[in-house]
Amino acid sequence: MVKRLCLVFLLSANLLCAETYVLEPTVEPTIEEESVDLLQEKIKALIGDKAYARHVKFIKIIFSDEEAYYTNARVDVAKVIVTLKENGLLDLFFKKPQEMHLTFQSSGYPLFFVKIMSDTLQSMGYYRFITDRSKQDESRFFWTIRLTGEYAIDPVLLKKALQKRGCDIVDIDRQTQTDWAYHIDMKNAYLMLEELRPYSEKVLKKSLYEHWLDVKSSKSLTLWSLKGNSWYPYVSIYDKELHLLKVYKRDRKTYKIKLELPEDTVYVKIADLYSLKNIKEGLRVQAEGTK
Repeated sequence: MVKRLCLVFLLSANLLCAETYVLEPTVEPTIEEESVDLLQEKIKALIGDKAYARHVKFIKIIFSDEEAYYTNARVDVAKVIVTLKENGLLDLFFKKPQEMHLTFQSSGYPLFFVKIMSDTLQSMGYYRFITDRSKQDESRFFWTIRLTGEYAIDPVLLKKALQKRGCDIVDIDRQTQTDWAYHIDMKNAYLMLEELRPYSEKVLKKSLYEHWLDVKSSKSLTLWSLKGNSWYPYVSIYDKELHLLKVYKRDRKTYKIKLELPEDTVYVKIADLYSLKNIKEGLRVQAEGTK
């Protein structure tokens, strides 16, 4: 009796470790059967139950090489998306403009993550989105936005845009045609900025947004307000993950300032204390010193 109880315990532990989903009472599925189930479930989740049922025979043909769609025992969702799109099975278009909800999650520092995702979306032409909610637990940060459009964001194009910033899509979940969730890997993330090298300078032209600079190799910055401005400096200094290191602000009209940069400085955000209209004629910035 004791031996039988031990055997049951060991079998139960093995099943939990394998993360088996549905088992017949007396028949344990093979690894191949489990893999096919995981792949097919992911496909079904991405295109919807109705589309899956309608095209299931075609899907089984184009995904016949199941092993090609796994990486480190996980479904390679990016590869699945590409195959679905190439075969006309990824329907991203709506009959009329719809409100969409997109949730992005990552273990990255929240401010850095939101900045990366905002820049990525804007590079794809999505400027009018609103933060719906955000949440952080012990290991992840969730950021949900809503926007209105005639079609859903193309996951293939989003993946390419993120890769330019050192990020990648780990997984995708599609709840409905207008509700998507993306798990983003940010281990190698960086802002897509041209570095202002030591002993070089740049003119920052009129912009609707704050000016961001990569100054990781420089020790200090000198900034000049160009003629016609009324600049009240507001400069934020960050490390490589956008942890705030220092803020410089001055509540009076300024022509020139020089800033010493903390050792871990990588990025600088340059704005005005009141309105970007105060620097409508632009700024000139010069990097100095070498770390």
